[in-house]
Amino acid sequence: MKAAVFNGPKQPLSIEDVEVDKPQDREVLIRTVASGVCHSDLHFVDGLYPYMAPAVLGHEAAGIVEEVGRQVSYVKPGDHVIACLSVYCGMCEQCMSGHPNRCSNKAATQRNPSDKPRLSQKGKPVYQFLDVSSYCERMLLHENGIVKIDSDIPLDRAALVGCGVTTGVGAVLNTAKVEPGSTVAVFGCGGVGLAAIQGARIAGARKIIAVDMFEGKLAMAKRLGATDSVDASNSDPIDEIKKLTGGGVDYAFEAIGLKKAAEQAFLALKPGGTATVIGMIPVGQKVELDGYMFLSERKLQGSNMGSNRFRIDMPRYLDFYLQGRLKLDEMISRRGKLEDVNDAFRAMKAGEVARTVLMFQ
Repeated sequence: MKAAVFNGPKQPLSIEDVEVDKPQDREVLIRTVASGVCHSDLHFVDGLYPYMAPAVLGHEAAGIVEEVGRQVSYVKPGDHVIACLSVYCGMCEQCMSGHPNRCSNKAATQRNPSDKPRLSQKGKPVYQFLDVSSYCERMLLHENGIVKIDSDIPLDRAALVGCGVTTGVGAVLNTAKVEPGSTVAVFGCGGVGLAAIQGARIAGARKIIAVDMFEGKLAMAKRLGATDSVDASNSDPIDEIKKLTGGGVDYAFEAIGLKKAAEQAFLALKPGGTATVIGMIPVGQKVELDGYMFLSERKLQGSNMGSNRFRIDMPRYLDFYLQGRLKLDEMISRRGKLEDVNDAFRAMKAGEVARTVLMFQ
C-alpha cells in the first residue's frame, strides 16, 4: 500500500509501496481516512530532531477499524477511531498516577525486536513514527493508542483532535489550568496555537492575545477567539502585551518551537504568571532567562501532548465541537491527497495554512 516514506532529513518524502503486517494479539489494523500535517513532522524532515530512516511519518489521524487481534476487546471492525501518539502501557508509575501521556514503558505496547516489524519494505523494516505512521493507507496500532468515537463525526475534523487540538486545548485546560477571567497570550497561530486560543476561550479567559508574524494567521486567531492580536514582525510583542494588559498576562503559551518565543512568553508574564512551552524547541538549544525574574514567582513549564488522558479528553473535545464551542471546520485550510504532503510542508513554512488534512478516500 502507498505511504509517504522519510529517507533522511532535508529531503522530500517519497511516495512508495510498503507492507503492513497482520495484527497481533492486542493490535488493530485501521484504514486511514484522514491525516493532518503537523508541524512536529516538519521538525524531523528538516533535521531539527533526529529520526531513523526509512520511516513512515505522520501521527495526527483518524480512520476505520478493519481487523483486530484476538485479545482486542475495546474496538471491532467498522468502528471509527482517532489514533494518538500517547500510547500507554497502563502499568508503569506514570500511567498509574494518572499521567498516561508520560508513560515510561511504551516498549510494552510495541513489537519485540525479534518479531516481524509492523511496517516493512521488500523484507526490510520500516520504522513506525511515534507509534502511529499515519502517512500510509493503513495503520497498525496497539489498542492503547486509539480512542473510539461516534461514527457521525467527520473523520477529517476528528483527525485534528489526534494531535494539534489535544496538544493546544490540553495545554490550556490540563497543563496550565487557565482560570476564568484571566489574561492569556499565545505565541504562534498555527494549528496548535489556534487550538490553545480556543482552549483559552473555552476556559473563560477575558483577554486572549494572539502573537504571530503573518496577518492571515492573526485574522484566523481573531475568528477563533482571540480578543487582541500582535504582529511580531513589526513590533515588540512583550511591550505590546504589557500595554494591552497593564503589566503582563496571567498565562502565556509558546506554540512554535522557538527559543526566542519561549523566552518572550516568560517575559510577557505579570508577577505570579505561568508560561507553558508547547512547541518542540530544537535539540541542543537552551532557553535563557535572568534568574532574578523567578523571585517574582513567574513560572516556566513544559507540556507534553496537552497533559492528556486521551480516552477521556478526546471525546470531551469532540463534544465541544458538536456543541459549537470548539471550531474544527475553520481550522482546516486545505485538503489534499497523500501525494500533496511535501506541498503541505511548504505551505506550512510559508504561513499559508492553519492545517492541511490529507484525505485517503
